Amino acid sequence: MRIKHRACEGPDVTTVLGDKHRFAAEVGEWDHLLCRVDLWAAERWLTCDDNMAFVTQFRLAVLDTAAWLRSGQGAPLPFGSLSPQATHRRLMLRAGADDETEYELRSRFQVLIWGPTTDNVTAHLFRDGDRLVITLQFWRAEHLIKHPEHAGEVFVAEIPTTEFVGILEDLVAVLDGGRNQRHP
Repeated sequence: MRIKHRACEGPDVTTVLGDKHRFAAEVGEWDHLLCRVDLWAAERWLTCDDNMAFVTQFRLAVLDTAAWLRSGQGAPLPFGSLSPQATHRRLMLRAGADDETEYELRSRFQVLIWGPTTDNVTAHLFRDGDRLVITLQFWRAEHLIKHPEHAGEVFVAEIPTTEFVGILEDLVAVLDGGRNQRHP
């Protein structure tokens, strides 16, 4: 496991996985069935609206993403001549449309659908060989009022597939370890 530990005040230990420039997760204190999980991608704090994850649901969603990628899933950019940012915007252009084809296209690339902890960000994942390109956009009005510089911005993180999958699997292991310590 690629885990770094940093002591906090009290008995809890904070575990940091990955690199905030690409993708990182920080696991902190527990509150019964909830655990503080902070996520970063492209140097942006993704879980700024809600960083208390319901561990049972969250870990399953993270594990599903890791298994999906490990099995070779993930498609390349669908519009060859567009940048990742432009592709993200094009996929979002008709996000509210009832057109089943558009919905299916969008859903093929959506990622980080891990419950309330990540539902403040719309994210797409594109696979380019052994690398992933993840696009992210904050959408909540409250967030954009506090961070007007994020309005309309699409952030891009690039990371090797094995590194991203490793971080996700390590995140699940850390959550399992914390849960086992609290609920033997």
